[in-house]
Amino acid sequence: MDDIDPVEQALHAARALVLADLVAREVAQAEVVSVVEDAVTHRRWWVEQWPEGVAYVAGLVAQDVQDALLERYGRWPLCPVCAAGDPHALDVEPELGPDPHWVCGKQGVVVAPVGGLT
Repeated sequence: MDDIDPVEQALHAARALVLADLVAREVAQAEVVSVVEDAVTHRRWWVEQWPEGVAYVAGLVAQDVQDALLERYGRWPLCPVCAAGDPHALDVEPELGPDPHWVCGKQGVVVAPVGGLT
C-alpha cells in the first residue's frame, strides 16, 4: 500500500476545512470554490519549497481565501460576536502556526477552529 504524501494530505485537509466554513456561511458558489482551488495550488508550491510548513497550510489557505474574497466580494467570514458597530471579518490565528482558529480580533474571542464555523 502506498503511503499518502503528507503535503497532499495537508492540502486536501485544508481544502476541506475551508470549504466547510464556506458552506456553513452559505457562500460556497462555484466562483468561490475556484478561489479555494487557486489558494490550494499556490500553497502547494509554497509547502513544496518549505516542507516544514506543512502544519501551517490550513491557516494559510484560509487566509488566502479570505484575502481573495475581500478583493472580489467583501469581508468573510463576518464576526458573529460583535452585534453592534460596523461588520468586520474574523481573523485567523495564529497567522503562521498549527491548529488555526477564527478569532474576533476586537473582542479577542475564539469563535471556531478553521473548518468549524456554523
